[in-house]
Amino acid sequence: MNSSLLALNIVEGPLIVTCYVLSAVCGVVLLVGRSRRLAVLSGFAGVAGALAGAFTLLVAEVFMHAFGGPLGWHVRFWVIACFAGLGVCAASLRRSRPWRKALACAAALSFTVTATLGINVYYGLHPTVASILGISLAPRMDPDPIKPHAPAQHQVPLWESWKPAAQLPAEGTTAQVVIPPQNSGFASRPAGLYLPPAAQVADPPALPLVVLMMGQPGNPDPQYVAAVLNDYASHHDGLAPIVIVADQLGDPNVDNLCLDSPLHGHPETFINRDVVDWARSHLNIIDDRKYWTIAGYSHGGQCAVSFAAKYPSIWGNVLDISGEEYPGAEEPETNLQEIFGGSQAAYDAQKPVNIMKQRTYPDTDAIFTASTDDPMYLEAARHVSAAATAAGMTVTYYEVPNGGHVIGALNGGLNKGFEVLYPRLGLSGPG
Repeated sequence: MNSSLLALNIVEGPLIVTCYVLSAVCGVVLLVGRSRRLAVLSGFAGVAGALAGAFTLLVAEVFMHAFGGPLGWHVRFWVIACFAGLGVCAASLRRSRPWRKALACAAALSFTVTATLGINVYYGLHPTVASILGISLAPRMDPDPIKPHAPAQHQVPLWESWKPAAQLPAEGTTAQVVIPPQNSGFASRPAGLYLPPAAQVADPPALPLVVLMMGQPGNPDPQYVAAVLNDYASHHDGLAPIVIVADQLGDPNVDNLCLDSPLHGHPETFINRDVVDWARSHLNIIDDRKYWTIAGYSHGGQCAVSFAAKYPSIWGNVLDISGEEYPGAEEPETNLQEIFGGSQAAYDAQKPVNIMKQRTYPDTDAIFTASTDDPMYLEAARHVSAAATAAGMTVTYYEVPNGGHVIGALNGGLNKGFEVLYPRLGLSGPG
């Protein structure tokens, strides 16, 4: 597919406006210009379609729990509107001329595409055609291995020691990298990589490392964290962490609980061994847990806090953005049987709050964020952050104003997270 087409913005701009206008025109034309009886029939068909859409949402959302939580009213509006439009299209196929039948078929496609794009605008996590198709526009990079570096010892903070080069790039760069699953055998997708301006100069400093995991379904796309860190870097002499946006899912349609299992492979080993080993051997990073952060959004947020709880010798910091309370919290009964063979004790042993009860974390910084209008994940953040505090972590708990469980929550969490982490990582002065 043409790269310019893949890069089209589908959240704002002429494409989305054109879709809205085209669907509105199709709807008006299908409803007018017919006899009164057929116009009334089309109106009734639209109402019937809307009711069918509402019933479908009720069954999927309430009885089947297909979405893991309540949908926003924006999403419900678009689903009901689409079903209503399809009802009008169906009625327009009856006793109509060929041109109207053709228009009804075209309108059905337009209504479906517009509703899909309207829902995507609400979530905001797929800003381009490429993103919604799961295609990364970042160029492929194959970094050469670097010489092993000794662990940092009493390092002078970068904000004090770093002198930016005269030709410092204005922004960081993003790329795709393939991380071999040498220990895990896990079939991951290429990871995203963000290199800040300070990493692109002739003699770059060793920088902190962040491993970030996105939600499910989702793509290991570095554009969101890149946008946030480019802003931070612009105010801190080009300094920012190097970020690997790792794929903990493999199959974006499957929740593997971020646990090694016969059913879903070994994502836990992949992140905590393969990704870590690759970062050490290919990236100019500070080899010290204090400067290493495991982070995630939604599904990835749960993975992040689980890994921080299990592997404190690797991760000195954790950023949990709108994460679930424990692995597979959306379908606990199904996961209990499929992953744990019905053993509730085995399942409970994988829950972060229980893992943290078994140890202390005297030198781990943890940031938990969730949105004020996202009650299920807000409660999870409160519960897990309290357990982290009790276990000795230095905890920041933050509620993102009205961010939902969409792009506002992600951006709000990333911004707050790096506000807290920058002094800890030596990228800015205290406060």
